Amino acid sequence: MSAYKLETPGVISFSGGRTSGYMLRKILDEYDNKLPEDLPVVFSNTGKEMPQTLDFVQECSDKWNVPIVWIEWNENSEHNLDVVNYETASRKGEPFERLIDSKAFLPNPVTRYCTSYLKIKAMRAYCMFWKDFEYWNNYVGLRYDERHRVARIHNRKKKERWETEAPLHAARVTVHDVFKFWTNNDFDLRLPNIGGKTPQGNCDMCFLKGKNTIMNIMKSDPKLADWWIAQEEKKIGGNQLAHKFRKDRASYRGLLEQTQNQLDLFEYDQSTDTCFCHD
Repeated sequence: MSAYKLETPGVISFSGGRTSGYMLRKILDEYDNKLPEDLPVVFSNTGKEMPQTLDFVQECSDKWNVPIVWIEWNENSEHNLDVVNYETASRKGEPFERLIDSKAFLPNPVTRYCTSYLKIKAMRAYCMFWKDFEYWNNYVGLRYDERHRVARIHNRKKKERWETEAPLHAARVTVHDVFKFWTNNDFDLRLPNIGGKTPQGNCDMCFLKGKNTIMNIMKSDPKLADWWIAQEEKKIGGNQLAHKFRKDRASYRGLLEQTQNQLDLFEYDQSTDTCFCHD
């Protein structure tokens, strides 16, 4: 049986990156471009994706004639969720900032509540309340050469209503397959591909990205640091947040100051801890 013939009900989790885009294309090919009603494609927007990521999601939808559902976590909305689209999607970090304000402390590598709410809980709300799924499969874009990440999802305790599956891993797809596909395709994600990785993918300066990666992004577009600096320096209820996104390196303002004193670009980090929204 083909790895791209999926059990339903299920949801195709599209991160907006090249790997999940490749997965979507292979699934569409398997279904002759007509997905079942109980197999939606869903993109969870945090408001901190690069504009090129949002353009790519819409381009995949338009070029491949496939509906892609855009969702945003919003604790002020019914079921804590907004269903939006390319035109109405947040672009200034609004869902992420609302979440930080409600928690009154910053997420960090140990407490990654941003992933839990903006991605996982948002997807769960959509499946339960918009699609009326009781149990479902969640299909994610993890490749055969990301076996450590696949092992991590399979080792999770089964407490939820869904099972997470990785069709690309089952099909033994590697980063080279993905790179070859997009090289020959008539459109591509318009963000740099560095050794098979997209440093500016997903949340632009996610604290899980390596220090050098973040400093290179700051070097190319310093204004992207403003939102992250504002979160670290803001006060909630008259009280300043007690810590940075990471205790093991400089604040975002400190990193920005370092880039301004450095003429050359930094070598990109080869190994970066990632949440499952990374691609």
